[in-house]
Amino acid sequence: IKAKRPDLSFDDFWKKDSDKEVYHFIGKDIVYFHALFWPAMLEGANYRTPSGLFVNGFLTVNGQKMSKSRGTFIKAETYLEHLNPEYLRYYFASKLSDKVEDSDLNLDDFVQKVNSDLVGKVVNIASRCAKFINTKFDNKLSATCAEPELVQSFINAGDSIAKAYEAREFSAAIREIMALADKANQYIDEKKPWALAKVEGEEQQVHDVCSVGINLFRQLAVYLAPVLPTLAAQVQDFLKLDRFDFASAQTALVDHEIALFQPLMQRVDPKAVAAMVDASKDSLAAAAEPVKVEKKKEKKAAPAKVEPKVGEAEIIGIEDFMKVDLRVAEVLEAATVEGSDKLLQLTLNVGEAEPRNVFSGIREFYQPEDLKGKLVVMVANLASRKMRFGISNGMVLAAGNGEGVWVISPESGAKAGDKVS
Repeated sequence: IKAKRPDLSFDDFWKKDSDKEVYHFIGKDIVYFHALFWPAMLEGANYRTPSGLFVNGFLTVNGQKMSKSRGTFIKAETYLEHLNPEYLRYYFASKLSDKVEDSDLNLDDFVQKVNSDLVGKVVNIASRCAKFINTKFDNKLSATCAEPELVQSFINAGDSIAKAYEAREFSAAIREIMALADKANQYIDEKKPWALAKVEGEEQQVHDVCSVGINLFRQLAVYLAPVLPTLAAQVQDFLKLDRFDFASAQTALVDHEIALFQPLMQRVDPKAVAAMVDASKDSLAAAAEPVKVEKKKEKKAAPAKVEPKVGEAEIIGIEDFMKVDLRVAEVLEAATVEGSDKLLQLTLNVGEAEPRNVFSGIREFYQPEDLKGKLVVMVANLASRKMRFGISNGMVLAAGNGEGVWVISPESGAKAGDKVS
């Protein structure tokens, strides 16, 4: 550190009367040295001891010890060649506390959490609101804050979030921030600025709603700054702010000019994760160069072929199933389709910038008003289908036995955009 920061002084941090804070972050297998022997050595040499000791558990990948053969012994350099470091910072922060607990990097959960939380919830707020501010209101926020109590509740949350960070309860801080993100998205979903923009005379309300959304997004980005410094810097530029910290985010932005919105974070591509795992296999295999020992080949009985029973669906492999992107969706609007006695037109929030339009053949079994606000499960990566009534962008899942149809709905706690697996 001294080599890169010549302004730092050893004595400023380690002399007996130092007022600096020094924390050690270590693995749980070396607690004895750092908690007992090292402090004793410092005392004997007349140096101060650390302000605190934070002990981390072991890290597993996909629930198992890191493995060179499986490609889960991932070096930092290999990770950086394929993925944004802020993805991993967020994922680990969402799991870490001040307790000595092991952590697991589940790669499927990693993709889902980053895409759902950071892209689907946080960045999505700016994406949904900024385009209206940029295109309809000359890049300027409203002259007044239309929801002062809502914005103030976000500002007030900063104290408890800061305390959680200070206590190294990172997962608690992330949970509170994501709860605020859900609240912000709920506000935007209820106000529907995309629908208001089509109504003559509602320009001011569109301006007000989107300005509130930008203010809520700003608070979230400030609170995530300790974990996502690069994203925070991008948001600071987007909002044209001189400062971007907890202290400077105590009042709402009004009559404030923002820059043109640019994509702030891309979704994690599962293919990039797979490439990282493959690269870890290759690089570590080359480094190890194990000695090959020839073993006598033994004849193995061919595995019995399991045929599906008559009447059952064709058996597929897990690789085929993994291609299907199942997502939780919220029904924003449901309406009958003129000219069809089978279809309902559904407007779905899937945690994306824009709602999706889906036609579903459930009119015989559901009234439109019964579906509004309901959480459903949909196939999100189904190719768009052009119908004579419009384009259907997905498929809502339902169960049926020939006598009735029941739309599949997740348990309470699930949110729009969550991945179903």
